[in-house]
Amino acid sequence: MSDKVKIGITHGDINGISYELIIKCLMDNSMQDICTSIVYGSSKVAAYHRKALGIDNFSLNNIKSPREAKPQRPNIINCIDEEIRVELGKSTNVAGEASVASLRMAVNDLKEGNIDALVTAPINKKNIQSEDFQFKGHTGYFESEFPSEEGALMMMVAGDLRLGLVTTHVPISQVAGLISFDRVLSKLRNLNNSLITDFGIRKPNIAVLGLNPHAGDEGLLGSEEAEIIEPAIEEARKEGIMAMGTFPADGFFGSYEHLKFDAVLAMYHDQGLGPFKTLNFLDGVNFTAGLPIVRTSPVHGTGFNIAGQAKASVNSFRNAIYLAIDIYKNRKQYKEFNKNPLEPQQRNNNSNY
Repeated sequence: MSDKVKIGITHGDINGISYELIIKCLMDNSMQDICTSIVYGSSKVAAYHRKALGIDNFSLNNIKSPREAKPQRPNIINCIDEEIRVELGKSTNVAGEASVASLRMAVNDLKEGNIDALVTAPINKKNIQSEDFQFKGHTGYFESEFPSEEGALMMMVAGDLRLGLVTTHVPISQVAGLISFDRVLSKLRNLNNSLITDFGIRKPNIAVLGLNPHAGDEGLLGSEEAEIIEPAIEEARKEGIMAMGTFPADGFFGSYEHLKFDAVLAMYHDQGLGPFKTLNFLDGVNFTAGLPIVRTSPVHGTGFNIAGQAKASVNSFRNAIYLAIDIYKNRKQYKEFNKNPLEPQQRNNNSNY
């Protein structure tokens, strides 16, 4: 039996670039040396994309469960109707249903411990909506399936740049109303814990961005910094979290201030992802921190405009696999290092009563 990390991979939107990314990644034999890969998708859809891309020297090993996975082969579990129609570059209800079917089967195996971590290929947020599935993206779905004390934290990762978000996929008109003392403090706790357990940073330091232009400019341009965000930072520091701020968001990345910190906490989606993707669009990874499972994905979308054209960069997807493996191992190592050395003895003593 192989002791390699078992990585599940959902196939995302079948009309986009997901299968191109999956095939390109798993064609690399070195990938099979570091993990056992299991795609949740369709062998016929994979064959369609392989033909469209002009790739002949690649195949997926068909299995019915992760227990049958071959460590030295890329594996696939068929989880959708084999007669499904691929329409490259189009958003269709069928593609949305296929995305959700793949996701649900992979999540079930993640819950059962049949796979160690999950990498999700890009989905279309609109065509996945139905009466049975009403989430704005992966993060909310994973948070509902794997509840935790602090909830999920959307984190972007590229090398030493780690960026967390206080609010995620909400209209900009709602952002200010969602910035509260408790929410900011919770996200700081979540980010700090992840840096320690997932990234192996013993005493992380975190930069916190302001909400308003120039971080409020001493109240001239807004009061959220002084009344909400900075008190939350102060409370976090009392708990031993090395958080600093608030920093004006407009010049923070341009002046390379982010290089001085282990992570950055941004208040809303575009405040953080705008500079992050400018710096790392081809290499960055989306990691759902704060949950008892490991899930990563590339930072880009479905790429409908280049689907089937062999133009997609595989870097972000490959890095998502690498990061999932690293975090899974880091968590395992952290658990081992912090295990109570007296626990076996305590169990034996308790058994005597």
